[in-house]
Amino acid sequence: MSRAGLALDGSGIDGSLYLDVTGLAHRTPAPVGHLVADWSAYGLGLFALLMAAAWWRARRGPSAGMAAALAAPFVVVAVFAADTALKSLLREPRPCRVLPAGATLEACPGAGDWSMPSNHTVVAFAAAAALWQVDRRLAAVAAVAAVAMGASRVFVGVHYPHDVLAGAVVGILLGLALARPARLAGPVVEHLRAGRLRPLVGG
Repeated sequence: MSRAGLALDGSGIDGSLYLDVTGLAHRTPAPVGHLVADWSAYGLGLFALLMAAAWWRARRGPSAGMAAALAAPFVVVAVFAADTALKSLLREPRPCRVLPAGATLEACPGAGDWSMPSNHTVVAFAAAAALWQVDRRLAAVAAVAAVAMGASRVFVGVHYPHDVLAGAVVGILLGLALARPARLAGPVVEHLRAGRLRPLVGG
């Protein structure tokens, strides 16, 4: 391994499946393709809304749940930072820069914008994992949305399927590892609920 990283070539792992998916995208009616592309580009906003909803619902619940709700955005940012470092180590070129996929639904990122793991997928699954510590119903919605986000990243042509799978694994494992300890801060929330911040943390 060089100091620059591994320079992983993922085309031999599931490049043919990637081309099958992008071929399907080319045959999909334009309105459907635009809808998937919009979800792929802007869908992460839904996870922010779900975390906000979890915070709101946690105001009426145990202090440990509120602690996890408050930590959720920080958990997602931390997992994203770890994933970005991993991408820089693996240095896998985007499939749309390696394989003859034709015009992709999303513009192919430039050289040096590495592919594995998928950042969008990591963020989506990390949010779902963090929400699991707060509100299982919202977490279930987030999990379905995370799967849809990962699938869309292949459909629009900017990731291999294994990039998405790796992103899901990283997001879930790191998200849970960071979110679970946050519940231990329940006593801090109890203290806040007795003070001026009670409107924000409930109680």
